[in-house]
Amino acid sequence: MEIHEFLIPQLQQEVALTEKFLKRIPEDKMEWQPHEKSMTIKQIANHLAEIPAWITGTMEAESLDVKGYSSPSFDSVNDIIQELKQNTISAETSLRKPDSEFRRSWKMTKEGETLFEMPKFNVLQAMVMNQFPHHRAQLGVYFRLLDIPVPATYGPSADEQ
Repeated sequence: MEIHEFLIPQLQQEVALTEKFLKRIPEDKMEWQPHEKSMTIKQIANHLAEIPAWITGTMEAESLDVKGYSSPSFDSVNDIIQELKQNTISAETSLRKPDSEFRRSWKMTKEGETLFEMPKFNVLQAMVMNQFPHHRAQLGVYFRLLDIPVPATYGPSADEQ
């Protein structure tokens, strides 16, 4: 099995689960946050939508300088879902590379200082794909606090049994 044959279905599953969460966001709760240090629902949703773009960035470049980087800031759930879908199409295309590309080194820098460097495959697994369940779980806690039913993900949800 080639690496992209493993990663593309994984991406598709994570995106489908993420879309289920995004569709549950009430438009009137986009600015809600459980604590002043927490992200708003809108920030988490936009962040989830941008994750597939990180795949494209990893596969199409050798590094990223995060100085001045900012996440998208779409205001509507529909726009956020559209961004997720567009980014996923690009990500799937960028993943269709030979295995040797996944072994190439990639690094994140900030103003010339290397924050980390590792093979692209490791970046995709440790730094990108793991972002999906992490931030969906955050959103799940927000939903619970707001009495919004939490969707099932890798197994049943107490709200969908």
